[in-house]
Amino acid sequence: MSNGVVWDMSSLFKKFNGPDMVKFRNDMKKGFAEFQKAASTTAPLNAKNQAKWEKLFLDAQKLFAGCSHYHTYIDCICSADASNEEYAKEAAVLSLFDAEELKDEMYLKMAFKNASDKDFKAFLARPKLAANKFFITELRENGKRTMDSNLEALASDLSVDGFHTWGRLYSTVSGKLNFDMHYPNGKVIETPIAQCRSLMGDPDRRVRKAAFEYGNKAWETVADTCAACINGLAGNRLILANKRGYKNFLDVALEQARISRKTLDAMFAALEECKPFIMKMAKAKAKAVGLKKLAFYDWEAPLDLPDAGNFTWEEAVKIVENSFKLAYPKFCEFFKSAIKNKWVDSEPRAAKRPGAFCTTSFINDESRIFMSYTGSLSDISTLAHESGHAYHSEVMKGMAPYCQKYPMTLAETASTFSEMILANGILNDKKASDALKLSVLTNSVNDMIAYMLDIPTRFKFEKAFHEERQHGEVSVTRLKEIMSEAMRNSFGEMQEKGGENPYYWESKLHFYATDVTFYNFPYTFGYLLSSGMAAMFKEEGAKFLPKYEAFLRFTGDEMAHKVAKKTLKVDLEKKDFWIKAIMGHEEEVKEFEKLCKKVLKK
Repeated sequence: MSNGVVWDMSSLFKKFNGPDMVKFRNDMKKGFAEFQKAASTTAPLNAKNQAKWEKLFLDAQKLFAGCSHYHTYIDCICSADASNEEYAKEAAVLSLFDAEELKDEMYLKMAFKNASDKDFKAFLARPKLAANKFFITELRENGKRTMDSNLEALASDLSVDGFHTWGRLYSTVSGKLNFDMHYPNGKVIETPIAQCRSLMGDPDRRVRKAAFEYGNKAWETVADTCAACINGLAGNRLILANKRGYKNFLDVALEQARISRKTLDAMFAALEECKPFIMKMAKAKAKAVGLKKLAFYDWEAPLDLPDAGNFTWEEAVKIVENSFKLAYPKFCEFFKSAIKNKWVDSEPRAAKRPGAFCTTSFINDESRIFMSYTGSLSDISTLAHESGHAYHSEVMKGMAPYCQKYPMTLAETASTFSEMILANGILNDKKASDALKLSVLTNSVNDMIAYMLDIPTRFKFEKAFHEERQHGEVSVTRLKEIMSEAMRNSFGEMQEKGGENPYYWESKLHFYATDVTFYNFPYTFGYLLSSGMAAMFKEEGAKFLPKYEAFLRFTGDEMAHKVAKKTLKVDLEKKDFWIKAIMGHEEEVKEFEKLCKKVLKK
């Protein structure tokens, strides 16, 4: 028995900086140079140059697939060994590839945006482009919101040593930050700030509160630097959005997420309408941990359930396998194959980065799952979550690479759906103890708090912050006020007085992500969409699965609400679907309360 496994990366490249990798890297550099030279010297799309732009588009798509392959390999080896300086240097090369890829798309946008409707229609009708109609049309529409080609190229180049520098500065500052953790027994231990949130997940409230208070003292020492970072990122985005002709800064996030404003508004309207149930859920969580109201450091508080189990890696794999097999045999077979083929790296070891992810190459259609398994039920959920991402890619295998470029909103749907299958499998297992089932339901309630309260809080903060940032830099004092106001607004009656976290804008990495703006609402979107689909699965049984797979296949080929209407026959632009998805968790909360009384005697 073991605590995990190590993946096999040899099917991507035989070894780091080996002949095959060197050739691939050089071919990519050559490909980018040749594409951009040809694109920059070719007139925008017209009746006479359609064949040339067809070739250029297909060349760009091939380079995009190459980037996904290189990303998969470099991201994986860097995460598995963060101490390796050679790997870190190669990550910088990857950043340059990303910038070149953005330039490629810019050239395509410029070529298509001013083409006549007649010429563009003829271009879309070309047989080799049939699979890419949506993406090409999207490029044309997005192209109408671009600066001229020289300015876009400059913006792309500056992003490496300008915009992304703010994100790297935050990573450096937060990565080196430590705090003095004061334990209830009187011990004071210097602790990396990265461990602060996990300490706030301790069953002992004294530990949670100490981590919160002393962690914030550390964040206070770098508040000015973090404020400069978050202001710099937002300022850069606002300037570019304005220069590109966006009417509202949220339009950029909606475009990236491929959702309409109607969809976003419907989802948040449903959350407000269901507030009484959400508060009831939060009250149940508070009661379970012996509280009347919740402070920030209680959001993820676990129940003290020593009999819930600690699992070996082999046991974890079996639990996931059994849950998938019971509900979704096809998914189960894929999962078994991924384990057998060593697509997973779960062994905890020195120099391995924290966190978990799944990444896929569009060249060899293989995924890799990264995590560190320590034996907890939460780790088992992570394995199921990341396997959901991998299965999403498996369902899309063979499609045009650009068609597999689905948005974050829909990416989080498959992974969360997989977690729900796992939870149902354990809850329906007659051999599972009441303590284990309560642990599963505690995770479910914590998810509800995260997706229905925490993430909406982040959205409210970020929206209010950007509104003020349009008029100038926002001070540390004001950032703290906006954050506290957002928490009080979301948690309402269940917020303990003084229990808000005014430094959450500093400690949450997502606010400093440079690859996507408003890195928050897509998680709630994916969670609630998954909840709605889980309810449909429960009602329809196996008949639902072909619809689900059709949904996954189309996630990169249409706006989110159109994908849902086309495959699931639901309307995401109306709040009815979202309300049903939220209220579908009522039974879980009732069962949670029931088991709390039985197991905790509360």
